Amino acid sequence: MTWSQWQVPPFVSSIFFILGVFTLYWVTFNWLDSWCHRHHVGIADDVINGWYGVIYMLVFVFSMQTPILGQASAWEFMNFQLLAVIFCAYFLNIHISYYLFPPIILAYMIFNQSLGYWQSWGHAITLVAFFIAMNWIRRWHHNQRYAWLAYMGVAIPFGGLLWLWMKFKFDFSWQTFQEEWLYLVIFEMLLYVYVDMITHDGEQKIRLARLASHDTLTATGNFSAYTSDAEFYFKESLQSGRSLAMVMFDIDHFKQVNDTYGHSAGDAVLQQVAATVQRVLKRTDPKIKFYRTGGEEFNLLFPGYDAQQAKAVATTIFDAINQLKVHTEEQVIQVTLSMGVSTVVATDESPMDFYNRVDQNLYYSKQHGRHQITVA
Repeated sequence: MTWSQWQVPPFVSSIFFILGVFTLYWVTFNWLDSWCHRHHVGIADDVINGWYGVIYMLVFVFSMQTPILGQASAWEFMNFQLLAVIFCAYFLNIHISYYLFPPIILAYMIFNQSLGYWQSWGHAITLVAFFIAMNWIRRWHHNQRYAWLAYMGVAIPFGGLLWLWMKFKFDFSWQTFQEEWLYLVIFEMLLYVYVDMITHDGEQKIRLARLASHDTLTATGNFSAYTSDAEFYFKESLQSGRSLAMVMFDIDHFKQVNDTYGHSAGDAVLQQVAATVQRVLKRTDPKIKFYRTGGEEFNLLFPGYDAQQAKAVATTIFDAINQLKVHTEEQVIQVTLSMGVSTVVATDESPMDFYNRVDQNLYYSKQHGRHQITVA
């Protein structure tokens, strides 16, 4: 059916089109992000968000502009393009180095056949300033109570100025200029409300997912995260022949710490031990996975490591903890560890076989005087 039959104004259909474009972005990004997590692809969410957001919006902008290149109506889709800029600069918080702006602008102007128009150069410079300004208010005002005022305070005047350049270039009426600027303001407000609603829901899901997979006291993975990762890396090791090592350690005499100094002191010990291990891993290999799997029990997974390589890292951790002194209100607590180390072997039928062997090595360390590393 045609517009004349439905009697739907273009402005209304534009709203649904814009919301559809951004909804499709969130759906496809969430799928891509989930796929990367499911397959343990070592790419940070921010990196995925940035690159995918830029590619998605570039495809959107160029596909909208291609059918009207060189025509007198080439300005008609500019509001959609400006919303794409706002989405990347403010909502995705994508940062572009200053030296990249000239080639990006030049490439787009060549594509848009507008190199010979002084108005287009003014429009391009204003657009770069707009992107930088949206980045700046995102960085400094996003978490403030009246962030939306800062957002609209930048978006409205820049939108008017950008449409003024188009007015000079295409010489359409002042009424059209006012209508398009007003439409842009309405789109900007709707985009803010829509994205704020979606991201708020997304942030809640991220927090819930993090609570489900992380230990809140030590900021490490929990037993659930360990189980999931161990199963994945165990299968990968069997299928590819890639080695997989594990280190399991206990804090020596931890129950005595709790009984003598109280549970708050015990929590401090757990936190500082975890923080020390995380510092070592950050310097050594951030790809090593770290979990708190019990009260004072911790596990580390070493994809691609053999037993001796894992032992070398374990020894670095062991030595770092030996130097750790946890200060409480009344006491200074010296901490030591007992460790077990092993790798996946051909006879392992499940991750639990692997886990039990490492656990036995840890048990051997504890039964033979503690404060030692057992590798087998």
